[in-house]
Amino acid sequence: MKVKKIPERMCTGCSVMKPKKELIRIVKGKDEDISVDLTGKKPGRGAYICRDLKCLEQAFKTKRLERNLGLKVNEDVYNRLKNEILGDNPEA
Repeated sequence: MKVKKIPERMCTGCSVMKPKKELIRIVKGKDEDISVDLTGKKPGRGAYICRDLKCLEQAFKTKRLERNLGLKVNEDVYNRLKNEILGDNPEA
């Protein structure tokens, strides 16, 4: 019997490999817009972050998210991520 491999991605904040389903994906689309991709299916360059405020703050402080996406990440993307992590997401 073949065991299905679970896809893993590295968190931008803490640099730990975790199962893709446990992480939040941030994606840079074709028109250079950055959005939070909760489905994990949007096309574009993606970066992943743990559902942990410390990881988000670390990624923000070191500008690692900006380096991974190759684009300046504005404050409201960080605020949307923070809301998603804290569980008070108005978009859901």
